[in-house]
Amino acid sequence: MTKSRHPQFLQLGLSRREVGGLALGAATIAAFIGSKGASAQAANSLNLAMIGEPQTLDPMASTADLPSLIMMHVYESLYTFDQKLNARPMLAVEMPKVSADGLTYDIDIRKGVKLHSGRDLDVEDVIASLKRWIEMTPRGKSVGAALVSIDAKGTHGLTIKLKSPVPALVTHMALPSGYAAIMAKESIATPLVNYIGTGPYRFKERKPDQFVILTRFDGYSARSEAPDGYAGKREAKVAELRFIPVPNANTRVEGAIAGQYHFADQLPVEAFRRVTDSGSAKPILMMPYGFPYLVTNTKQGLFADKKIRQAFQLALNEGEMLGAAFGDEKFYRATPAHFPQSSPFHSMAGEKVYNKADAAGAKKLLAEAKYDGTPVRILNSKQYEFHHAMALVMAENLKAAGFKTQLDVVDWATLVQRRADPALYEVYITHSSFYPEPMLSPPQLGAGAPGWWDSPAKNAAISAFNAESDPVKRGALWAKVQEVVYDEVPYIRVGEFAALCAGSMRLTGYVPMPMPAFWNVSLG
Repeated sequence: MTKSRHPQFLQLGLSRREVGGLALGAATIAAFIGSKGASAQAANSLNLAMIGEPQTLDPMASTADLPSLIMMHVYESLYTFDQKLNARPMLAVEMPKVSADGLTYDIDIRKGVKLHSGRDLDVEDVIASLKRWIEMTPRGKSVGAALVSIDAKGTHGLTIKLKSPVPALVTHMALPSGYAAIMAKESIATPLVNYIGTGPYRFKERKPDQFVILTRFDGYSARSEAPDGYAGKREAKVAELRFIPVPNANTRVEGAIAGQYHFADQLPVEAFRRVTDSGSAKPILMMPYGFPYLVTNTKQGLFADKKIRQAFQLALNEGEMLGAAFGDEKFYRATPAHFPQSSPFHSMAGEKVYNKADAAGAKKLLAEAKYDGTPVRILNSKQYEFHHAMALVMAENLKAAGFKTQLDVVDWATLVQRRADPALYEVYITHSSFYPEPMLSPPQLGAGAPGWWDSPAKNAAISAFNAESDPVKRGALWAKVQEVVYDEVPYIRVGEFAALCAGSMRLTGYVPMPMPAFWNVSLG
């Protein structure tokens, strides 16, 4: 490719490889809207630029957000969240009836809800889906550890019996990430081949590295309540959703400004002013949106040694990492608290080891652990540019403390694959949006998630927390869990950050939520 073909993009500091990515994104859009007939169709479609290619479309096969972000338009759950992140019924008629001892949940399922195959949803679909969720997902497995039975009650009711209380059960089922998606029982397989749900959109086509297309489901059975976050009435106002993988963040920014994308996800916050001043796109900012965190491999290798993990934690300058990732302080906050002051789970436990950049203290711990110079392999992806920016600072912090480091930079789909193999890394970088219940995120608090954290102290603290249903008492018990996290270092929560997306000036009805949703959205 010669410089003269795309001079405006090279002036933005993009490499030829990145320009190629932008050209590919434009070509992908052109493939959709190149003909006159397709242009008419595009007027009733949304082109949605995502951070990359989903490694799967099975929402239970991964805790990564992207598969669930796409497929929550196809599959629904028994419960969901409103805009204030309170749990609300979706496929369930109402919130469950819970016994006084917290061990029995009676749930009624809405009648007349159509599956994409045309038949009505019934309790057998729900039970089969929940059992699959319990077998496959980290959060489901944590519920399964307390499960006695799931039994049908007529054609549209079920009873869940537990051997010990799970206060977060409803919010576990509501979380739209690695979530308890309800699907037609006859479609259940591993891997999934047919994607048959109840959502406002149905699966149409996937071309890897090009697009996933969902189309309006005309038989959709909407709730009657007013829309509220993910809850209430959902309506497919456009005929087609096109989720397009656009791994380069600058490509997403420029594509949104150029009008190629009606929505662009996860943009670098430094693009805020450019999007604002463009006149063709509008910034969509959530602050705080969530938190970046660093997952350590506690199962094998260098970081199986707790003292070395503690040295790793003590060496880090989280404020510097956040500054490198997000620039302006209005886009981030360095804090050891895992929850804001308004939350019953707010705690400053761990502040004595958070954001210390104590190279001398870290060196002392390394000497005590007889560190042998094995490199810390930092698994990260440039598809989330803020992840990579933090990785670069992290590496320098670690070198100052006497660690050797190795930056392993891969695409996001590869990272999700590699983090499942404890032989391949010491730490990987990811992030999560905020949820009101600690057991929802990060998944390392449950069982079996990458990082494989398991210890007597963890199990005792988590068990005590999960056995209590009173919110005030649970707040104090969460502080104990947070103390164990800072002591055993299964992950490091770097701080809080804002999320920036961009939408077309024509985009109407979009409500910012931790995971973007495109029902009730149209082009004005």
